[in-house]
Amino acid sequence: MTERGDPGLVDRYVTLGLRLGRHIDGLVDAYYGPPGRADAVAVEPVHPPDQLVAEARKLLGDIDAGERLDGSDGSDGAAPARRRWLRAQVIGLLTTARKLDNEPIGYADEVESCYGIRPSRVDESTFADAHRRLDEVLPGGGPLAERLVTWRESHAVPPDTLRSAIDSLAEDFRDRTRTLFGLPEGEHVEFELVSDQPWSGFNYYLGDLQSRVAVNTDLPVLSTSLAHLVAHESYPGHHTEHTRKEVGLVRHRNWWEESIFLVGTPQCLLAEGLADLGLEVIVGRRPESVVAEHLRPLGIRYDPEVVAAVSEAGEALGAVRQNAAFRLHEDGADADTVIGEVARWGLLSTDRASKAVEFLTHPTWRAYLTCYVEGLPLCRSFVGGDPTRFDRLLSEQLTPADLQADPAPPPG
Repeated sequence: MTERGDPGLVDRYVTLGLRLGRHIDGLVDAYYGPPGRADAVAVEPVHPPDQLVAEARKLLGDIDAGERLDGSDGSDGAAPARRRWLRAQVIGLLTTARKLDNEPIGYADEVESCYGIRPSRVDESTFADAHRRLDEVLPGGGPLAERLVTWRESHAVPPDTLRSAIDSLAEDFRDRTRTLFGLPEGEHVEFELVSDQPWSGFNYYLGDLQSRVAVNTDLPVLSTSLAHLVAHESYPGHHTEHTRKEVGLVRHRNWWEESIFLVGTPQCLLAEGLADLGLEVIVGRRPESVVAEHLRPLGIRYDPEVVAAVSEAGEALGAVRQNAAFRLHEDGADADTVIGEVARWGLLSTDRASKAVEFLTHPTWRAYLTCYVEGLPLCRSFVGGDPTRFDRLLSEQLTPADLQADPAPPPG
């Protein structure tokens, strides 16, 4: 990435992202490009939102006009896929700048502009059907919500075994990921336990093939979701994608736009979708028997047959959060009301429903929820059980529109 002279589109995109990050803590999820660029933005006067809107609009227009991608030469005009990817990213940044400039944008419009997928409400009959299926497979008697909360919370991982369980799962998943897809030499993940955060886990990609994965212990970590969390954040999820693209796109091809990861852009939706899909890709659609092999020796409660049945029956309940976002941001419902609705339809304790709504009311993350709800089915449809197509998600610049246009062929 050029540091001097007439900047190309990529230089301007990276700078725009860094400048927006001066306004919004957490918008720059990762940056490992030239430090001089970040240092220069850090000491310049903060650009007002209206100026950032103008910068984003000018950048978008120049992308469409075919200006060169890189400041070093003009040969990249023959890369239409790369240009489409950059354009989708800039539309997301423009939307963020418009919001900063107090332009009213409806919730669904914001999500679609940022993440490339228009969200929709899910009919509550879908949740009611999931409740009926859960009632059939969940052990015990009494009201379904109480049974599920009690069953779920009984799978809390004891704090003194949590690190051992994480390390055991991560080592296995790393080996499986390396065998299926390959991992760059020298990559490494460091796990840490944290508190007072709106999310359950977070990958801080540090560049140079290193990640720090934080696991939130505000609420007890459950054995029923631990393997998914480890796979999502590390192997073959976020860490794997970051390292593969750092080597394949940044180091080998000098595509410096990949050295910055920006919230509010379509790359997030695909990143969350592939990370959610990762466990079933490396272990199988029903990974519970493998997970049990790691947890049982540590004395951690985990019944693979029941966990599998409950997980399959309750998968549709993930969309409860999307309906909650509409209730908060389009209907104007108050947070306490929505917490009650999330607890009811999501069959969650009040504490866990409150944590979900906290995420949805966070200014940086309120639209991000769609990345989870829509990302998984989109990536699952694209991959279709074929690891080579999952490898494309790990290594190529793709947009949601690319995946919609190229679903996996039906088996057989």
